[in-house]
Amino acid sequence: MKRRTFDWILSTSGMMLTIVLLAVGALLLWGYSFTNGSVHQQLAAQKIYFPPKGSEAITSLPASDRPYIVRYAGEQLVNGAQAKAYADHFIAVHLNEIGGGQTYAQLSAKALANPDNTKLADQVATMFRGETLRGLLLNAYAFWQLGQIALYSAIVSFGLGLVMLVLSLLGFVHLRRTAPEEEFVPGAHTTRAATA
Repeated sequence: MKRRTFDWILSTSGMMLTIVLLAVGALLLWGYSFTNGSVHQQLAAQKIYFPPKGSEAITSLPASDRPYIVRYAGEQLVNGAQAKAYADHFIAVHLNEIGGGQTYAQLSAKALANPDNTKLADQVATMFRGETLRGLLLNAYAFWQLGQIALYSAIVSFGLGLVMLVLSLLGFVHLRRTAPEEEFVPGAHTTRAATA
């Protein structure tokens, strides 16, 4: 095989791979933008705010949960990281207090066994609403996190595409510098040097 043919095949393949990597990067970037925008829009519409810094709502939290809420104190909940913090370190704490450490399913089973207990029925209703809100926020977090993964993947794809573009262009430069009659045979250079 001629060396120029080999260089042309490698360089052209590299250019095609560059196009694929850049297209994948663009799609991943679109996925990030769509996911991040949708999560932001849906969370902002709910108008949920973190308690102000130093408020009783924060100081009454267990010490292990407090830093997660203080970090966003007074801010509106608009992204996945905030949604996870609010769900796991604010709502979950209050649900644990309301349910006495029991889950909605456990309390609901008790309420079904005691249909006349209105206090328990109210507790079950509160737990249901709280667990629903918490689940919705954690779903928002999951989609937001997928968007973050898409962003990092897009950056990697664009980086690899750039590397492939440079390598392909260098291959085309090498192609122009190679003599048309030169053959591509591994080890041919050492064989020629030995016979000379």
